[in-house]
Amino acid sequence: MTNSDASSNDGAAGTDTADARYERGLAIRREVLGEAHVNRSLAGVSDFSRPVQEYVTRTAWGDIWSRPGLDRRTRSLLNLAMLTALNRNHELGVHVRGAVTNGCTEEEIQEVLLQAAVYCGAPGALESFRVAERVLGELAAERNGAGRA
Repeated sequence: MTNSDASSNDGAAGTDTADARYERGLAIRREVLGEAHVNRSLAGVSDFSRPVQEYVTRTAWGDIWSRPGLDRRTRSLLNLAMLTALNRNHELGVHVRGAVTNGCTEEEIQEVLLQAAVYCGAPGALESFRVAERVLGELAAERNGAGRA
């Protein structure tokens, strides 16, 4: 990441076009969440939901994830805690995969979810543990399957 990748909060994205911000966001989104996931998400976009998909890609991924102030591992761990607090389990599963891609360990993911349990509540954290365990199991199965191919 370079300083030119920063959001409009520090002036750099103020000179970027919406298209440039979208393309930067799409590239980061693909790096973190994987080509297959992003392709599936984009293929399912309707005319109705296209504006919000473009907004999220441009703003969350293009402006915020590209900022130099936090590395991707830290951003991933923060997302896991926030998604637990919000009880957004589908997005949590997506971001558990992203966290692993960004170098987070199972232990770090577990610790973040435990921290969230204390401050966000046990019911949401219990569900987050279920989601994370399922996704981590899927990733392990994918790795083991890839090793046999």
